[in-house]
Amino acid sequence: MSTETHPKLPPLRLKKNEERRLKAGHLWVYSNEIDIEQTPLKDFEPGAMVSIEDTRGHVFGTGYVNPHSLISARLISRDARYVLDQSLITHRLNIALSLREQCFSQPFYRLVFGEADGLPGLVVDRYGDVLVAQITTAGMERQKQAVIAALEKVIKPIGSALTIVLRNDSPSRKSEELDSYVEVVSGTLPNTVVLEENGTQFEIDVLKGQKTGWFYDHRMNRARMQQYVGGKRVLDVFSYIGGWGIQALTAGASEVMCIDASKSAIDRIHHNAALNNCDDKLATVEGDAFEALKSLRLERERFDVVIIDPPAFIKRKKDFKEGIIAYRRINQMAMQVLNKGGYLFSASCSYHLKQEQLQDTILKASRHVDRNAQIIEQGHQGPDHPVHPAIPETSYLKSFTARILMN
Repeated sequence: MSTETHPKLPPLRLKKNEERRLKAGHLWVYSNEIDIEQTPLKDFEPGAMVSIEDTRGHVFGTGYVNPHSLISARLISRDARYVLDQSLITHRLNIALSLREQCFSQPFYRLVFGEADGLPGLVVDRYGDVLVAQITTAGMERQKQAVIAALEKVIKPIGSALTIVLRNDSPSRKSEELDSYVEVVSGTLPNTVVLEENGTQFEIDVLKGQKTGWFYDHRMNRARMQQYVGGKRVLDVFSYIGGWGIQALTAGASEVMCIDASKSAIDRIHHNAALNNCDDKLATVEGDAFEALKSLRLERERFDVVIIDPPAFIKRKKDFKEGIIAYRRINQMAMQVLNKGGYLFSASCSYHLKQEQLQDTILKASRHVDRNAQIIEQGHQGPDHPVHPAIPETSYLKSFTARILMN
């Protein structure tokens, strides 16, 4: 990593006593913490590098700024010699890669997880020789070419060439006043992109699929699920392209039914089941999850295992009241189609729903349907989604494996 001297950065001064969070290890500076009399935010261009300082000029480190965002600055380094450039990005990519290669034997993982890997505003998922990156901040957008060059330098393709796709269509870009676009910026995208997870193959759509096309965060939870499904009838609700359901089939489930509201997702589920030679044991339902569960209950359908992995019902703090009702309702409906002694896999990716609150939701849902719940296992996001201890938002995924018993 280069330690060359950079031109002096313009200062971004904090209000008196607002430096405590940075001293404690935090990386974000909010707009109300900035001394706008000394350093008016309107004077900065979105994404510009700054020296983050206290009101007396003591330097806490370097970062980048966006006057249009509530998070007005993000700390890049506590060493004033370093700025966000290709050299630093390459260095931190190498560190991120070393963790993933330590944890996983195959090149299928989240390579970069934003602040947790020292690269705020950048997420990169790896599918073999295809990298799908998402840039969500103005500071990282300014370094787009440096990101591409660093990825090309660090990742050695297994095949003949590396492909890099930018999925810069995340809604969070709006708060940074960034345009939305999807672009293949390096190499040629192959006709099919296939990943392998827990011994199961999936073909994904990296251009139009959700997020980057796949959700690696539940990898460990799906692996744990496999020990409970042998010879069982399984229901996978909110299936997307079959991450849980098809892995249940390859683990020996006798039958799996997948529910998803998207026709394209349903089509992809069948394709992925055929890819793993288990389409004959698969049934699918296209439709709203709540309505589908209601119909299954009325039809007296019963399952030995039900998997509930919904999208975030609580995207913002103000959504909590309605969201917690939705979580309780979906867990209750899942229990109503479970056989005696069946297993419920209940997950949430809502940061604002804490783990103990999801557990309480399972308890209340079980009591409402006059059942008893045993928590067998608890799950979290995998090691390719490391948690930064100063940023609670990086710890967002939680799951429970529960056995649901009659009174």
